[in-house]
Amino acid sequence: MSDRLRSVERLLPLKPKVLHVLLAIADGPRHGYSIMQEVAERTEGQVRLWPAALYALLRELGKQGFIVESDSRPAADEDDERRRYYALTPLGKRVLDAEVRRLEAIVHQARSSRALRKAARA
Repeated sequence: MSDRLRSVERLLPLKPKVLHVLLAIADGPRHGYSIMQEVAERTEGQVRLWPAALYALLRELGKQGFIVESDSRPAADEDDERRRYYALTPLGKRVLDAEVRRLEAIVHQARSSRALRKAARA
């Protein structure tokens, strides 16, 4: 395992809402309402982020250095100047990558489990 991944292991596991927010902005900067919509869509409505909780979470992720407020904005005719856009930092990207790898390992172990294979056949 690389030193870069090892250095973020202490920050894992991520809380589910943190993971979903980081995933939502992984493809590029998003504003708060867009993050809420993306999370709801990705989780088929199972995870809902209410505005007060989302903005508190965004402040916390900013303090941790996972995200920053982005200067990148859409064209003026497609934007609202009141919106704040958030983007992953390099640290945020490393943390997200490490968490995804951790979850993939768990899923791999679960799929390899003889008990689960036997239960699926029953």
